[in-house]
Amino acid sequence: MHPDDPSDQKLTDARPTTPSDDAASTERTIGRHRAAEPPRRALLGSTPVRVALATGVTCCLSLVAVATARGNHDAPRTVEPLAEAVADRAAIADERASRSLDRDAAPARILPPSPTAKPTPTPTAVRKAPKKPVKPRRPRPVAGLDQAQMDNAKIIVDVGLEMKMPRRALVVALATAMQESNLYNLASDVLPESAEYPNQGSGSDHDSVGLFQQRPSSGWGTVAQLMRPSYAAGAFYSALNEIPGWQDMSVTAAAQAVQISAYPDAYAQHEDRASTVAAALTA
Repeated sequence: MHPDDPSDQKLTDARPTTPSDDAASTERTIGRHRAAEPPRRALLGSTPVRVALATGVTCCLSLVAVATARGNHDAPRTVEPLAEAVADRAAIADERASRSLDRDAAPARILPPSPTAKPTPTPTAVRKAPKKPVKPRRPRPVAGLDQAQMDNAKIIVDVGLEMKMPRRALVVALATAMQESNLYNLASDVLPESAEYPNQGSGSDHDSVGLFQQRPSSGWGTVAQLMRPSYAAGAFYSALNEIPGWQDMSVTAAAQAVQISAYPDAYAQHEDRASTVAAALTA
C-alpha cells in the first residue's frame, strides 16, 4: 500500500503498545534525570469519573463567579444605607449627651373635663365641736375659811385687781365682807325677790343683800345686780375711791366711811385674816 493511504495509517495507529514503548515514551517526556511518574489510580483514569469531576469543578467556578458579580453590584446599595444609619445614631447620641440632666419634667397635660362628667363635690369643712370652757382652779382655803368663803374672797380680790386698786384696798374690802356677811352671798328675808337669785343663805337686816349687805333702797343697785358678787365688789371699790385720803385711814375707818355701819369698830377684828387671804390670792 501507499504510505499516504488512510487505511494504512489506521492500521499503524492501532498497534498495541508494549511496556517498553511506554517506558521509553515516559522517559523522553520527563527527562533522564527525573523520577519516573507514579502510575495513576485506575479510578481517576476512568473516563466517566473524569467527566464528573470536570463538571463539578465547572459548576463551583460558575457559582463563585455569580456570587462575586452579585456582591459587586449590591455592595454600594448595602454600604451606603448602613453608613447613613450609623451617622444618624451617632448624632442622636451626641444630642442626648448634650442635654442637661437637671432639666425640669414636662408639665402634666390637663385634659378638659368631659361634658358628661359630673363635677366632683367639694368636701365641706368639718366643724370642730367647741371646747368646753375650762373652769378656773378653785383657790385653797386659808385663814379658817371654807371653800365657798374662799371662792367669794377670790372674786373680791380679782375685781380689785382689774380696777387697779392697791393692796390696801383689797384688805379693806375683805375685812368689810367678813364683817357684813361672813363672806357668804346672802339674800334678804325682807326682799323675797332676792331669793330668786343664787345665794348662800339669807339675812334680815332691812333690805340689805349680797356680800357687802348693800341696800337697793340706798341707791347701790338693783336686787339682781347686788346679788352678783362681782358687781357688789365693784360698787364697794368705786365708793371707796370717792373717800378723800382713804389710803391713809385705818382699815376700820376706811370701811366705815363707805358702809356707815352702826358698829364702826367691828371691822378691825378682821384685818389680820383679810391680810392673810389677800396675800394668798395675789401670790
